[in-house]
Amino acid sequence: MTDITCKLLVIGAGPGGYVCAIRAGQLGLDTVIVESTKLGGSCLNVGCIPSKAMIHVAEEFEKAAEAAAGKTPFGLTVSQPALDLKQAVAWKDGIVQRLNNGVAGLLRKAKVKIVHGKARFRDGRTVLVETETGPKTVHAETIVIATGSAPVELPFLPFGGNVISSTGALALTELPKRLVVVGGGYIGLELGTAFARMGSKVTVVEAQEKILPLYDAELTGPVAKRLTALGVEVLTGARALGPTAKGDGLRVETADGKERSLPADRILVTVGRKPVTDDLGLDNLVLDMDGRFIRIGERCETAMRGIYAIGDVTGEPMLAHRAMAQGEMVAEIVAGLPRAWDKRSIPAICFTDPEIVSVGLSPEEAKRAGHELKIGQFPFAANGRAMTRHGETGFVRVVAQAGSDLVLGIQAVGQGVSELSAAFGLAIEMGATLADIAGTIHAHPTLGEAFPEAAMKALGHALHI
Repeated sequence: MTDITCKLLVIGAGPGGYVCAIRAGQLGLDTVIVESTKLGGSCLNVGCIPSKAMIHVAEEFEKAAEAAAGKTPFGLTVSQPALDLKQAVAWKDGIVQRLNNGVAGLLRKAKVKIVHGKARFRDGRTVLVETETGPKTVHAETIVIATGSAPVELPFLPFGGNVISSTGALALTELPKRLVVVGGGYIGLELGTAFARMGSKVTVVEAQEKILPLYDAELTGPVAKRLTALGVEVLTGARALGPTAKGDGLRVETADGKERSLPADRILVTVGRKPVTDDLGLDNLVLDMDGRFIRIGERCETAMRGIYAIGDVTGEPMLAHRAMAQGEMVAEIVAGLPRAWDKRSIPAICFTDPEIVSVGLSPEEAKRAGHELKIGQFPFAANGRAMTRHGETGFVRVVAQAGSDLVLGIQAVGQGVSELSAAFGLAIEMGATLADIAGTIHAHPTLGEAFPEAAMKALGHALHI
């Protein structure tokens, strides 16, 4: 058995873990990172990156199909397109591999030791790693748990055969003619929309009364309208019961209490994610838990001194950029630097069609917090760049505190609005007021012009509506 001693051990090389290890290495800390699968974690390998690649494939295919059908308003026509999903997946996998190699290179540059294997705690300072070449024991002064999350499996719809997770959906090499998506959250709708744009007949089954239940109706309305235009059937207030007797579809109980069978070549289950902590040896530690998630403090510290936890294993919001921010902060704390982080400006994005962005407080959240509000909303129907390229659907909305005009939250829905998230987050992080945003010159013609226009609307003097 090989023994390794280090200052910092990071368990998990997803976005949070590898960023933590890289920053620690830059700061001169003797750092080891352990990963049981591929560097980059779920986000890089089977989540954020590959899903956006396939969403882009769907967008391009739909554009070509519309042009072939003579549906473009600007006179572009092409011959009928054909989709080679196998080649698209290979292209996606090539991007993932390049990014895998990039993460490995960055870790080596920071002088981080990479150990491939499965880690298990022996105690609060010692971890046993089972590797292909035998067990290794790592002794560390500080340990960061960054093991991430995995798709939740329903007991009556176990993964296998025609029942797939988001991971399986991104590896399909043949387009399903009929796809049933169980779960109307952002993962289900992102992938369901992509497959609908590529030509699948898609049905979404959502147990709650509306899709994307974490967002308000103003934001989700354009998404629901687009799903209808794509021919996607959405069943809200519906409950999945299990596969049909022949295994060729899904049985559901609809909102009126009736049972219905939905034919499906594939059933995509996207009902949430769970922390990856099985076989990690947490029973050998004394940690406080929030259900299945590890409870952390303001600086990601756990109940045991010298053990931190970051990313999805700590619960919502389960976002890669949150994990990255936590990882960077923890590395600096371990190095003795004074660090904290501001949770107010974590952007949440749905890469649906159209996209949704939300940063800070929604109007309802701000009201529940006791704020009196000024709200300004500017439609993309009055934005030149949206009209000439992105489509006129959607708006930007600014939520500010009455009296001080301090911006509390910013939301948008529309094609391409994900790229506005940086400006939205920066405004809240810097404590911007409505006048700060309205007084910042935004380039013309861009989607970003809707941002100051929304602020001006809240101030009572919108220019272009």
